[in-house]
Amino acid sequence: MFFHMVLERNMQLHPRHFGRDLRDKLVAKLMKDVEGTCSGHHGFVVAITGIDSVGKGLIRDGTGFVTFPVKYQCVVFRPFKGEVLEAVVTMVNKMGFFAEAGPVQIFVSNHLIPDDMEFQPGDIPNYTTADGSVKIQKESEVRLKIIGTRVDATEIFCIGTIKDDFLGVISDPGATS
Repeated sequence: MFFHMVLERNMQLHPRHFGRDLRDKLVAKLMKDVEGTCSGHHGFVVAITGIDSVGKGLIRDGTGFVTFPVKYQCVVFRPFKGEVLEAVVTMVNKMGFFAEAGPVQIFVSNHLIPDDMEFQPGDIPNYTTADGSVKIQKESEVRLKIIGTRVDATEIFCIGTIKDDFLGVISDPGATS
């Protein structure tokens, strides 16, 4: 799920950046350092939407660097248990498959795939129904439900299932039109 949050960060800036465009350089450095990162507590920072305030700088002894407290608004993505997401399959093996929904990697075990689907090894490993009407392979789009999350300091891992109503393949790249 996406959230709009106000976060705070101390930014260090080298003295060569001091001048009329100090604030612009501080904002550019903040975007470079923060966008695309993951905080286990807040989730993945998707984009910075605004700067609320830049505090007074504090000179660091011996280095000349200055630390500025910056308060900013951002959009974060954090998956929750029970949330239904659409994801793209990145890898299929006999244990299950991995899929990505934005920056989050989700593993779906073969025990959490419907019983009528079986693993088919070969050039393009996949899970296929007995009649061949539904196939999960690399680049397939699936709708899945998150049943568990593990949060580390810099990453969020998820376990998902497609063994529920209205879950499963949305589009199959191997299907011929």
